Amino acid sequence: MTTLHKRPADTEHQRRPAPSPTRDPRVRFAATMAPLFLIASGLLAWWASDSITDHQWGLDILSGVCALLFVVMTVRAIIFWRRARR
Repeated sequence: MTTLHKRPADTEHQRRPAPSPTRDPRVRFAATMAPLFLIASGLLAWWASDSITDHQWGLDILSGVCALLFVVMTVRAIIFWRRARR
């Protein structure tokens, strides 16, 4: 008699491929935001260098915050990527 149903023992030898660390949404988000913060920091610093001295301090602070967020997102991307590999 022929059946179309496979027994669970027949499929146990098949292994799923390991999930890719780049498919983790946290890794993707952090890896996408890091370059954006770096670009924003550079553009704000460039804008601050060409601006009037009265408004320069605000742009310098924003540029520093973007640079700090770049570092944070880079570290988070590395941490999430290493956790996803395990």
